[in-house]
Amino acid sequence: MRQRAARDQQRLDSGLVTNPKDLSGLQSEIASLARRQDALENVVLEIMERQETAQARVTEFTARVEDSEHNAEDATKRRDAATAEIDAEADTVRADRARLAATIPADLLKLYDKLREQQGGVGAARLRQRRCEGCRLELNITELNEVRAAPADAVVRCENCRRILVRATESGL
Repeated sequence: MRQRAARDQQRLDSGLVTNPKDLSGLQSEIASLARRQDALENVVLEIMERQETAQARVTEFTARVEDSEHNAEDATKRRDAATAEIDAEADTVRADRARLAATIPADLLKLYDKLREQQGGVGAARLRQRRCEGCRLELNITELNEVRAAPADAVVRCENCRRILVRATESGL
């Protein structure tokens, strides 16, 4: 467009165009080319501004992605460390349970395992201040008297949830 406008301006300045109609058309075309060139330059400037804005956002998002990746990596490391710690603790607890289970009579251990399976992992519950900590219900006076009258080595169960009640001297019976 610039070349065409320069060529038309050169024809106009040279004086070769003498016809007033052609002269007017040439001036109109030069003005039209100037407006078109100005409009295209404005479009180019707008595109360049958009590109700068987009590039800034790309930089920002790249930084966010890198930060997120770093956070994810850190979280993964912490998760793996926690998992290893939990696994080690679980192994210790399993070994302790196996050692203690060997000292408990087989029929009582079988009952406990059966109740534990039925009760969502808790087969025995502490009796504290007349309340079974398994079902959180208070024993009535009759049940409480039966528990008090039972021998110390007797297996006593909660009438509500059927768990084995663990009695202790500080239970507040």
